[in-house]
Amino acid sequence: MHTDDAVPDYVEKYYWWAYARPWARAFFDRQWIINLILYGNYKRLQESALAEFEGDLSGRTIQVSCCYGSLTPTLAKRVLRDSGELDVVDVLEGQLENVKRKTGENAALRLAQMNAIALDFPDHSFDNVLLFFLLHEMPQEYRERTMAEALRVLKPGGKLAIVDFGVPEKWHPFRYLWLPLLGILEPFAIPMWRMELKELLPREMGNRTWRKESYFGGLFQKLVSTK
Repeated sequence: MHTDDAVPDYVEKYYWWAYARPWARAFFDRQWIINLILYGNYKRLQESALAEFEGDLSGRTIQVSCCYGSLTPTLAKRVLRDSGELDVVDVLEGQLENVKRKTGENAALRLAQMNAIALDFPDHSFDNVLLFFLLHEMPQEYRERTMAEALRVLKPGGKLAIVDFGVPEKWHPFRYLWLPLLGILEPFAIPMWRMELKELLPREMGNRTWRKESYFGGLFQKLVSTK
């Protein structure tokens, strides 16, 4: 199964236990569990992502891929407050149903089952694009195509924010003790612990200016570009 609009094989092979089963969504989508998985950094990373769009959500915003936790409901409320529009897309229908459950009725929110490597939107459709802990879960080919699509649908001068794993500092104990074990569950994240994202995606991220902020000894990062 490799068509652009199909659920990729790797999602079922590697992440069935985390995203593709109803019991997985019921178990993992708890604030304390998500915070534990991110070593106590969830709220900090969520607020850092949301801060990039605060005060200017009157246009169109897209979140590419659902995520557990309170980020999407919070973003949806702020978009509604600013009379904007929020699209949330995911390749798994169950994940979209979970977002709907969390957000309830929100006139600003539109949900669509869609593959991140083939977004069904015209060029330059969105003022804001958010990728929140998505790229580390993708094989390199999907990572490249997802980034290309995110930039394609971004308006000139629009803002793209990425929050994800980064390269931890050499002194970071997780670099040697925990990441090798975590790599068994997150095999596609390993390159992002070893190389900067701009090195992994030089063609897609080149010719743009990126602002980077690091958290928790470099294990997490935020990258933002408007040009």
